[in-house]
Amino acid sequence: MIYLAVLAFGVALGLPIAVIAASTAQGKATSTALEGIARQPEAASTIQAAMIIGLALIESLVIYSLLIFFLLMGKLPDVTPPEGETISPLEKIIQANAQGRQGGER
Repeated sequence: MIYLAVLAFGVALGLPIAVIAASTAQGKATSTALEGIARQPEAASTIQAAMIIGLALIESLVIYSLLIFFLLMGKLPDVTPPEGETISPLEKIIQANAQGRQGGER
């Protein structure tokens, strides 16, 4: 059960964290490149080429995290109720845990 919880948190938080980190890195790289071009306009073409290569590498990391996101999504269990039932297996576990806690508190 802990494995599925950690997997769910990893799927839910992994991609947003990667996107936030990548957008911060891309903003920093672009800002630094523009500052370099402003200081040495004659080196603009080489700075721009290096910046584009760096941005492509940063973006590839986000694409890899998106791929891992989709792979991990396939590992999560199905929580839809079986045919003829109105409650999912996950809800059954939650209700059983809640009843166990209520019994222990009395």
